[in-house]
Amino acid sequence: MNSGRFILAQVLDLIHRQTLDRIVKRYEPTISVRHFGFRQQLTCMVFAQMTSRDGLRDIATCLNARTETLYHLGFTEPVAKSTLADANETRDWRIWEDLAKSLMCKAKPLYAGEDLGIDLDNTIYALDSTTIDLTLTLFPWADFRQTKAGIKMHTQIDLRGPIPTCIHVTGARQHDVGWLDSLFFEAGAFYLMDRGYMDFVRLALIARAGAFFVTRAKTNLQFTRHYSKPVNRLTGLRSDHVGKPTLEKSRKAFPMLLRRVKHVDLETGKEFVFLTNNLEVPALTVAMLYKLRWRIELFFRWIKGHLRIKHYYGTSPNAVKTQIWIAICTYLMIAILHKQLKLPSTLHRTLQVLSVHPFEKVALNELLMETDHRTIINSDLNQLNLF
Repeated sequence: MNSGRFILAQVLDLIHRQTLDRIVKRYEPTISVRHFGFRQQLTCMVFAQMTSRDGLRDIATCLNARTETLYHLGFTEPVAKSTLADANETRDWRIWEDLAKSLMCKAKPLYAGEDLGIDLDNTIYALDSTTIDLTLTLFPWADFRQTKAGIKMHTQIDLRGPIPTCIHVTGARQHDVGWLDSLFFEAGAFYLMDRGYMDFVRLALIARAGAFFVTRAKTNLQFTRHYSKPVNRLTGLRSDHVGKPTLEKSRKAFPMLLRRVKHVDLETGKEFVFLTNNLEVPALTVAMLYKLRWRIELFFRWIKGHLRIKHYYGTSPNAVKTQIWIAICTYLMIAILHKQLKLPSTLHRTLQVLSVHPFEKVALNELLMETDHRTIINSDLNQLNLF
């Protein structure tokens, strides 16, 4: 890393200029920007995410505080609040979606060797959604209930990370299960979902693609057992049955064999019933796989707690989606740096350090590596030892 450049500039080096230019031409082939280009917009918004700025005026004030800083970050004139607002309102949000996807492709191989504590080499994905509440008076286009507005972020993450591999932003009214119709399922991979995604037509799509699912069964599921497998009750397992749905409509939608595993959490005593189309893995592995699904909840908690996706700098759909996708880009850049520099601590610690040193001129690896102050010896190298 070049220690003569600002930390913020070094972070943004993860996004190659030609990559951004190519994406921009895909959606804005004729646009001509003189002073405030897409790179400058990205710099402003990533700075806002890293340092948790409260609004557009706050972003502009902080960046304009030091003229030499702006010049070295690629700005030819001070940042204007109105200019940044217009860029977020009018420039196609899909530019930042595609940029995030390119970062996903870069981050996924870095985390491919992560240990999940399960003896499986398959890729394991978790699917879920989170709803972000909005004010109905400011966001009438996102009406959700009579007095409430909101948007929903449908997310698929690779649990060896966790790295998001697919995100879809919709209105909060859209049901989770409908998102499965637009997904591409990877053969041999496991997809972990809660029972909100339990729809036999959609589950059949996963099975026909050669992939596997693990989900919780609904309480009203009617299941016909064909045969049973032995279980070790000391591990919390209660049954392992293979069969098909009982109802004719369900069986027609999912004509393949289905496996139902009943497991009791030994700590809480709560009973869970899981469904999967994988008939080979041990029953206890099915229960352990579903338990890993909790990591996507931790991802949502991290994003909502440490990045700006609940307080928006604009009120139009384009501005909201722009902010969400640049927040995802920021998360991915931090995840890539964390793995490339082999940092021992958490992503939160990495973000916290970056947030208070965006304009330091020091190499990223020197800033982010944990150093034990007790090993630093202040001595005069010109002083000879007497003994």
